[in-house]
Amino acid sequence: MANLLIEIGNTAVKAAWSEGSVLGKTFRYQGEKVMGFIMSLTEKQMPLVMTVVSVRAVPEEDEAALREACQYLVLLDPAHQDLLSSYGIPDYLTYDRASSLVAAKYLFKGKACTVFDFGTTLTVDFLDAQGRYQGGNISLGCRTRFKALNRYSKALPLVDMPSEDKFRGDSEKSSIESGVISGIIFEIDGYIRSNPENIVIFTGGDAIYFAKRMKNSIFVVCNLGLMGLAIITDEYVKKNIQ
Repeated sequence: MANLLIEIGNTAVKAAWSEGSVLGKTFRYQGEKVMGFIMSLTEKQMPLVMTVVSVRAVPEEDEAALREACQYLVLLDPAHQDLLSSYGIPDYLTYDRASSLVAAKYLFKGKACTVFDFGTTLTVDFLDAQGRYQGGNISLGCRTRFKALNRYSKALPLVDMPSEDKFRGDSEKSSIESGVISGIIFEIDGYIRSNPENIVIFTGGDAIYFAKRMKNSIFVVCNLGLMGLAIITDEYVKKNIQ
């Protein structure tokens, strides 16, 4: 039977079916009816294992409904921390971030990695060649920076990701665009230069946008977190079900 993977982030929900450690069809939902979206995926097929990772604690009533919709439930949220401890990942990391590191260790075994996740936040995490976590940083994501400039400065408009690259702005709008985008690129370059031997991995919603603007060799794995969940789920099945 297939497994169902759910990643509940800050602004969107990602989901995918998997067989073993291989991802199948993926889905994305952005709205308030998260449980309705999840349940719609199980209407035609009950998953063997449903693995749910959430940046927020899943309410008890939702957990009960999830258990009814699958044969086995694996829940990774702030109230369920035990499983990830076996992967050597510190418990202060959000679980979507932790699952991305599980995938990076699997995909690039024996290689030191720098993992950039471009979402609501920009996270940067480091793994050594043995897959051991070496720490990481969190800063504002691209669109969050645009929103912050608009919110905290009455004079500045809200802008979005520019399609045209400019190193220096020649208008108020382009100055905001180039300031935010160039700032993030300089930030990325600094991290890459600090660990030049590392494999560089981009993931998250804006990964492709920034990968196109980098001069370095980059691996873009848009569904890195879901891949990590597939690996975690497959190992759970082998240890507890088969």
